Amino acid sequence: MDLKFRVFANISKPVHEVFEAVADPTKLSCYFTTGGAQGRLEEGATVTWDFHDFPGAFPVHVIEVVPGERIVLQWQAHKGEPTDLEGGGMEDVDYNTTVTMAFRPVENDSERTLVEIFEEGWRETQGALNASYGNCMGWSQMVSALKVWLEHGIILREKMYK
Repeated sequence: MDLKFRVFANISKPVHEVFEAVADPTKLSCYFTTGGAQGRLEEGATVTWDFHDFPGAFPVHVIEVVPGERIVLQWQAHKGEPTDLEGGGMEDVDYNTTVTMAFRPVENDSERTLVEIFEEGWRETQGALNASYGNCMGWSQMVSALKVWLEHGIILREKMYK
């Protein structure tokens, strides 16, 4: 079994604006990284993302950036399930997963963007499967939060976990 997933959303903003809302750490911190993001997503960089639901900054390695089209990241895989929502509890493992974010205009509408997020690379264990479900939930929240923040100025994840 190949552990991977895809989530997506159509966002009513042009590609450049949507891409910047992900690449710019100040903007990303507004709607997704509830504990803050440090560093712009630029090829070769290692940035940090912090979340109130899993405290402690995560290093994120930026593998590839094609402005307005794609961002490829790697970060450390985890296994298991959180032992409590405020204290994390996920156990690190010795490999990374790969996250690919793709941005493209919706056909015949340059004012709308399709954002797709793929994550893959987990080992075939029950703990990795559990962790992939958690990440799938997180990326689904990310594209939802991105959509409502860009389109309506609402911070969907505000106080969601604290």
